[in-house]
Amino acid sequence: MHINPATWSQIVFGLILIGGLYLFISEKLRVDVTAMLILGALVITGLLDGQQALSGFSSEPAIIVAAVFVISGSLGTTGISERIGRWIEHASGNSESRTIAVVMPLVSLLAAFTHHVMVTAMMLPLLLRHARSRHLPASRLLMPMSLAASLGTTLTLFSAPAFLLANDMLQRSGNEGLGIFSVTPIGIALVVIGTGYMLLTRWLLPKRSGQQNDDTYLRLDRYRTELVVVKDGHWCTRPFSELEKALGQRFRLLAWLRDGKHRDDLRSNSPLLAGDVLLVEAAADELLSLHDDTGLDLNAIARFGGLASSEDGHTQLVQAVVAPGSEFIGRSIRELDFARRFHTVIAGLWRRDEQMAERLSDARLQEGDLLVLWGNPSRFSELATHHGFLLLVPFAGEAKRRLRAPLALIILGATILAAVTEFLPPQLAFLFGALAMVVTRCIDVEQAYRSIDTRIFVMIAGVIPLGIAMEQTGTAALLAGGLAHLIAHWPPLAILLVVFSLAALLTQVMSDAATTALLGPISIAMAQALGLPPAPFVVCTALGAVVAFLTPIGHHGNLLILGPGQYRFSDFMRIGLPLTALIALVSAWLARWLWMHGPLLPFG
Repeated sequence: MHINPATWSQIVFGLILIGGLYLFISEKLRVDVTAMLILGALVITGLLDGQQALSGFSSEPAIIVAAVFVISGSLGTTGISERIGRWIEHASGNSESRTIAVVMPLVSLLAAFTHHVMVTAMMLPLLLRHARSRHLPASRLLMPMSLAASLGTTLTLFSAPAFLLANDMLQRSGNEGLGIFSVTPIGIALVVIGTGYMLLTRWLLPKRSGQQNDDTYLRLDRYRTELVVVKDGHWCTRPFSELEKALGQRFRLLAWLRDGKHRDDLRSNSPLLAGDVLLVEAAADELLSLHDDTGLDLNAIARFGGLASSEDGHTQLVQAVVAPGSEFIGRSIRELDFARRFHTVIAGLWRRDEQMAERLSDARLQEGDLLVLWGNPSRFSELATHHGFLLLVPFAGEAKRRLRAPLALIILGATILAAVTEFLPPQLAFLFGALAMVVTRCIDVEQAYRSIDTRIFVMIAGVIPLGIAMEQTGTAALLAGGLAHLIAHWPPLAILLVVFSLAALLTQVMSDAATTALLGPISIAMAQALGLPPAPFVVCTALGAVVAFLTPIGHHGNLLILGPGQYRFSDFMRIGLPLTALIALVSAWLARWLWMHGPLLPFG
């Protein structure tokens, strides 16, 4: 039997698609590796040429996603995300319903401009602490927060890769693309409805206190250290209140020494003078920020750094735990004389119960104390074998650049304004915004690269050619024609609900980007076959891929809260199934109103 080339191409594409779906669903390989395997198969079989295969890496969605990761990272390094998170916690009060009413809209707004998983990860410890301090069940707070982070991705076009892919598909098919805020009316409605739904049905949520093992994590925010004001540094003669503002709420002054004497008369508005010693407690990020600050120095390093530095000048901070039975137990840091004995400086100390001498050098070490050591890496390799330490690992902190927070907000606003007004193409606006964050040192180059989730970037670049191949081989038109034949006489609202539902089901086993890349071309082809505008169909496909809150595996944010909230699979189904049905109806209704001139009100 003779098979024409077009049919043969569709068969080959179908086999590649089935293999790719199997790997995406089974997760036998990482999603980015699977995307690259699909890309390679499309090229080897001749379904795509080299230029088409690599077009995803230079595409608008891939560039915007990478840039948004950098901008999002900048909001984290400048302390903006943390400050917003703490403000949310403060505004939530003691009421369960008030906490939900405050957290959900503000988390949604935050997720509209940063990555939703980062927002969920940032809010998780804050809400757990808030739940414990207010005696609220954590399980009643974490699921609404995770839902809000997902809903927030519908507020702007660049919040979720799925919408960027949808816009790219519309433009490639010769249709008008979407604007930055084209989906915002739908997003606002979903955030309002989602918040109201969780307030009315929160009694369906389980009442569990959540895991308590994050207490140690939160208490690691208190490292004891000493600072000295550097002569002619930028903090010299500036009021202490400015330093407090720059370092945030997790920085606490214990004592202020001037000329070696305690000064109880010095207040927040008192100026810092060269040689002043501040006895403080600070979080890991703030401790690293202080170490990198040219206007301040860690007092121990200023005094003994010459004994620990090396000719190459390369130094670093590491953490070491005092082992049980260690010879260091019961001896003060002054007695141990670490700098001369080990050519290493003890720059900070964390202890579980906080009871220790005021001066760091007078602290007598105990089993389990966590020491922050400063010195040359070559010295640490021999120190790691010492029986007095339980472990030796790199210091877990990232320097915050809080003084650049206003600048980061200005750059974010300018980036969005340039994209919305079309002063620059969106991909260039966000690329230049990310570059501005690096140039102005809101984030350093290494942190910028680390903030980019390369798996998502590579996967997006890999699945875009999948959509191109689906269209070129006629597979999209074939599948769309079959689906259109079944639902040709259905009203548009019902058809929009169908495409939303297909995406909602598939996204439970695939990422939102992969789901949109697979179903988007089919939605566009089906709309064209029915003589309808394709925008509402591809938007509903992307919405179904992004906000289907059916299972804990459907979104990465759900996986983050699954353990801490002590949730079961059935908890998500009980809450998510009716909510997803409501979201589907609202999404389809508003998409029809926005792009097909349907009625806004049911009885209008």
